[in-house]
Amino acid sequence: MKVIETDVLDVYIIEPRVFGDHRGWFMESWSQKKMDDAGLHYTFVQDNQSYSAQKGTLRGLHFQNGDASQAKLVRCAKGAVLDVAVDLRKGSPTYKKWVAVELSAENKRQLLIPRGFAHGFVTLTDDVEFLYKADNLYNQPAERSILWNDPELAIDWGVENPVIAEKDAKAPLLKDSDADFEYRG
Repeated sequence: MKVIETDVLDVYIIEPRVFGDHRGWFMESWSQKKMDDAGLHYTFVQDNQSYSAQKGTLRGLHFQNGDASQAKLVRCAKGAVLDVAVDLRKGSPTYKKWVAVELSAENKRQLLIPRGFAHGFVTLTDDVEFLYKADNLYNQPAERSILWNDPELAIDWGVENPVIAEKDAKAPLLKDSDADFEYRG
């Protein structure tokens, strides 16, 4: 497993080792021991999967507030996405900064996103299957969103008119959000 730092503090690209031959390939998509050995201490308690039929589908920016906050390890099992994490931790050296990484079935990359971040992705192909590991259970009352095209964040999604859920289209701007994360360096 290869761990790659990004320009946003505490967000990492994880590249699993892939073993292939004439039959196909094999990879270990998760290893508690290897993550611990890399200094990345997460205990995941929930797996989620989403399917997006159409290229240009945008999901996000989502997070859970307070004690319900979730760290996520995400990957794309079919198709490709541009995955985005935004630092919402007030006081962080990378507060309001975002990182975008292409995750695909082909490159098998994963993105490790700690608590205190908003997360979203846009599909780059049709028929996308996206997998999430979360270190905290889903908590509907703590669920929050930030508008995907908030000008203060200026995220380059690479799409002008995405396919988007009504709740995401009506999400507040970051300045109007009640995100309550503090950086604890």
